[in-house]
Amino acid sequence: MPRIRSRFLFVLVLFLLCVLKAHAQTRLLNDEFRMFKDFPSKFLSKKRDIIVWLPPGYFDSESTRRYPVLYMQDGGAVFVLWRIDEIAKQLITSRQIEPLIIVMVYNGGSQEARFDEYTPTRAAGFSNGGKADSYGRMLVEELKPFIDRELRTLPDAANTGIGGTSLGAIAALHLGLKYPAVFGKLAVMSPSVWWDNKVMVRRVKDLKAKPELRIWLDIGTAEGARSLSEAKELRDMLVKKGWRLDSDLMYFEAKGADHNDEAFAKRAEPMLKFLFPQQANSAGGP
Repeated sequence: MPRIRSRFLFVLVLFLLCVLKAHAQTRLLNDEFRMFKDFPSKFLSKKRDIIVWLPPGYFDSESTRRYPVLYMQDGGAVFVLWRIDEIAKQLITSRQIEPLIIVMVYNGGSQEARFDEYTPTRAAGFSNGGKADSYGRMLVEELKPFIDRELRTLPDAANTGIGGTSLGAIAALHLGLKYPAVFGKLAVMSPSVWWDNKVMVRRVKDLKAKPELRIWLDIGTAEGARSLSEAKELRDMLVKKGWRLDSDLMYFEAKGADHNDEAFAKRAEPMLKFLFPQQANSAGGP
């Protein structure tokens, strides 16, 4: 029990630091973005803001091109602190990745809501957690259909990704395994593998068949020996279930990187290059 409580306090401190840092910085939206404020859900108790970034070429007057989509948890940090749109734009204009739409989904606004929505189970010693399925229903049954109606997307699983960091990475992996016909690309960045006695390692182990998922998995070497070991354990379990390293699974260790948004943002570029590589004959579809 003391170990569980100490791990909880560690994660809580990290979360609060990220919240304080995010509130200390702001960004203005420009014409490349669409803001959907207070998006409602019958599956969640709180509305949340959605920021969508649209890639270069989207606004060409005669264009009918459709685009792959990446849904990112903790959308406020991804927008304000990562500035993921600037990273993606440079990669697109230099033809290193496919043009894509990035949907930044804000979290529930508190550490309790984040623990609830980003975890598939409630772990012993925690008063929150276990509502990732409800969060997933919001994404799959409400938000994604809305985005596909409003924007020119490529809606199939092969062109739809979901990603997150820490607990958000656990949510991405959980929902990717639960909905492989919806999400075909996963960004699992600095995952909290420790959650509920490594429940996601056990979920992978229990897979009856390997789903068609392309997975980016990373960890910072300064996140602690335990986090590094657990990320490797998850990697090895994925390999045992049929994923192939450097093919449909990329495992990356960021040397000297800690568990914070600055470190996560630096790995956005290689993550995007792996999940959305430039295609040889890229026309995007009608």
